[in-house]
Amino acid sequence: MAAAEVIDLVALGEDFVRNPYPVYAALRERGPVHKVRIPEGTEAWLVVGYEAGRAMLTDPRLSKQWKNASETMPISSPAAGPHMLNTDPPDHGRLRKLVAREFTARRVEQLGPRVQEITDELLDAMAALPEPRTDLVDAFSFPLPISVICELLGVPMLDRAAFRAWTATILTDPDPQARYAATEKTAAYLSDLLEDKRHSPGPDLMSALIRTSDEDGDRLSPDELRGTAWLLLVAGHETTVNLISNGVLALLTHPDQLAALRADMSLIDNAVEEMLRWDGPVETPTFRFTTEPIEIGDTVIPGGGELVLVALADGNHDPARFDDPDRFDIRRATGGHLAFGHGIHYCLGAPLARLEARIAIRSLLERFPDLALDAHPAALTWRTGMLIRGPHRLPVRW
Repeated sequence: MAAAEVIDLVALGEDFVRNPYPVYAALRERGPVHKVRIPEGTEAWLVVGYEAGRAMLTDPRLSKQWKNASETMPISSPAAGPHMLNTDPPDHGRLRKLVAREFTARRVEQLGPRVQEITDELLDAMAALPEPRTDLVDAFSFPLPISVICELLGVPMLDRAAFRAWTATILTDPDPQARYAATEKTAAYLSDLLEDKRHSPGPDLMSALIRTSDEDGDRLSPDELRGTAWLLLVAGHETTVNLISNGVLALLTHPDQLAALRADMSLIDNAVEEMLRWDGPVETPTFRFTTEPIEIGDTVIPGGGELVLVALADGNHDPARFDDPDRFDIRRATGGHLAFGHGIHYCLGAPLARLEARIAIRSLLERFPDLALDAHPAALTWRTGMLIRGPHRLPVRW
């Protein structure tokens, strides 16, 4: 492929947003890397295929720091401060270690009964509706993860609606000014919240992060605390919202798989992994920038802060890694899927996302044995942008 060719993904319109997998597969047939124009308003190098994608996720020549982005980059960092997903070693390891001290497997496991409680409350509210139909995103997929992460971090209930609007803008609004304004509002809100926690600490994770330090006395700075709170709140709900929505949609459009899961709920763990692989909530991970030239296949990506995106969605559909990858099969071996990334930036919240999805989807199916899609799949509209993948609404009936 000629280095000058730019494939305009924006021009592919709604069809690409709804179903990017055939486009990625066609690109993969031509080679592992392509220059593309993305909805976020810039050009990027898109890496497709499982092996090439995995290699790029661990390549030290790719930086997560925005200061290494090319000066021509028309987008600014959406984060409210430094955190482990926008830093490189050694800072990354330091930040991740401090957060991991508090965000432990034990803390996540202890959330199980509370996740079940919130799930049951939401399903009770659905069952009490005057009509046996609703938008599942609004009634269930969104309120469950936002309630869990806000309780975990200690964010007041009344602020959640505002936070939802800000994060939706930051992650998927094509207008850079709107994204910047929402980022500013989020940063100001988190600064005030952290100040309150300093004066009135509680048993929540955010209070623990303010207190925590390692053996050397190292602790998170005010900017790092704000950035980390932003990351945990945004990543802690947006990804799980769309894991639940996409997973339920996959089941409702594959009646044989839905019937298999209803007949044997011991398949729920593997079903969640297949949901992550088949149509996961993260299409491409957060931005990476070249610090020196990188050769992939017959193409050299220049150094100097070029934007590189790894198509996690395509890696999970690569026939070289997964047999008959476009088939949704809750019994398949899903080991090694890239839905949570790979390498040092592997998602710290993966155990929490899995816990919530297992409880949510199992409880939903048990509570509503005749749950069905209340719209044609082609009528669903999908979120724009290359980061988060999921439908705006998911009409269901029972």
